[in-house]
Amino acid sequence: MKQGGYGQLVVAMVRAGLSSYGGGAAVIPLLRAEAVQRFHWMSDEEYGQVVAISNALPGPIGTKLSAYLGYQQKGFLGAVVGVVAHIAPTTLGAMVLMGALNFLQQSPAVRGMVAAVEPVIVALLAIMAYEFVEKAWRGLGFWAAAGFVALALLFLQVLHTPAPFVVIGFLAYGAAHYFALDGIRKRLDKGKGAGGT
Repeated sequence: MKQGGYGQLVVAMVRAGLSSYGGGAAVIPLLRAEAVQRFHWMSDEEYGQVVAISNALPGPIGTKLSAYLGYQQKGFLGAVVGVVAHIAPTTLGAMVLMGALNFLQQSPAVRGMVAAVEPVIVALLAIMAYEFVEKAWRGLGFWAAAGFVALALLFLQVLHTPAPFVVIGFLAYGAAHYFALDGIRKRLDKGKGAGGT
């Protein structure tokens, strides 16, 4: 894990915050680009774990991720700086733009600008979903990954289970799976050690 300074933290949070058109989910790949690809604060796998845990908690995902990344880099003060740097520019921009939109809301040009942002959001979410599925495929194998995707769709689309419960359920399964495999691995290592003596 590479340690960055406050300058890098502010640049990363401001850039991701100003680029995340469309709300919370759009910021996930943008913060990944900053934390994993540009500044190398963590690996892809670590970032995926942070996103999973953040999704299980209430509140906006961008704020939770910026707080975590700031805390990881500079402790409590880093978390504060990360959140402020992430939300302050867009908060000020939103205040200005909302005033302008209220004034120009009947303009066809303004309606067209708002509609033009939607494909960008869809593309960002599609890229993020593909990368998560690809990691699951590599880690679990094709059939297990496909089964989990189908199970998630069943709970969310057919049974209309609230998304936080689905996320918590998968997190609980992941923790149980990890501890079970870790226990088996330790028993095997112990058996090899006993057999070698």
